Amino acid sequence: MKPAAYKVVSDRFEGKDAVEVLAALAQPLRLELFRLLVRYLPYGLAAGEIARLLAIPQNTLSNHLSILDHAGLIHSRRDGRSIIYAADKELPLRLAAFLTEDCCQASGRTCGPDTKPFPAKREAHMASKTYNVLVLCTGNSARSILAEAILNKEGAGRIKAFSAGSRPKGEPNPHAIALLRDLDYDTSAFHSKSWEEFSRPTAPKMDFVLTVCDSAAGESCPYWPGHPLVAHWGIPDPAAIDGTDAEKRAAFMEAYRRLVARITAFVNLDLEQLDLASLKERLSAIGAMEGATDMALSGKAA
Repeated sequence: MKPAAYKVVSDRFEGKDAVEVLAALAQPLRLELFRLLVRYLPYGLAAGEIARLLAIPQNTLSNHLSILDHAGLIHSRRDGRSIIYAADKELPLRLAAFLTEDCCQASGRTCGPDTKPFPAKREAHMASKTYNVLVLCTGNSARSILAEAILNKEGAGRIKAFSAGSRPKGEPNPHAIALLRDLDYDTSAFHSKSWEEFSRPTAPKMDFVLTVCDSAAGESCPYWPGHPLVAHWGIPDPAAIDGTDAEKRAAFMEAYRRLVARITAFVNLDLEQLDLASLKERLSAIGAMEGATDMALSGKAA
């Protein structure tokens, strides 16, 4: 079945246009796809990168991209052999302006779009330094392993990620490794290790320490040389699911997507320009993204 054509054709945004755009976003994975592309504005992502980050098959992705494209919510362009998809910033702003126009008229403020064209391709980030990030959970077998993999892939050339645990289980969870392999991550170097390794004088100096489980966030951590910024991004433990292999895999895919949302928001921050207070605020907001544990939402761990 071919997707409906949602394209907004009028310069004037009307109620029917809002319904059509909202209908295109009224599916959880499609909404997350659009939000992912928003985090990568203005450059966009290749279809293969989107499929990996959302852990979905190419044919499923193609259907969602087609619906968003028909709605005018994304644009595509060819870059060599790849098709690059970028979120359209103007249409959501027009929708927001339409939804709040009575409020804006009453206050005398302008709510219209303010857009700039995006570059032809994503530019390599020329960072003045490489930021070291340590991801912690209790066992260093599931969530922290997934986060380490995603951070190193998405932050390549700018971020070097490590992971560890307060009570390491000795080896990564097989479901975590299987999922990463299916998504073309190199898993050969992953192993479960103690966070004590990173408190030694010879350990890499960390810029950020991120806890992804409430247990690790609630424990007394070792002294980290260099006074890194600490944030809690707690999400539910996929390894705690006691069910069929399919149910366990679904739990790990959910955890992976939750981590992708946080990490893609993090790696696209302008770390060099943000002051300390603003950076702490951004890290806290990222930790409170959809799917956060109660502790992460409360901000008590940070």
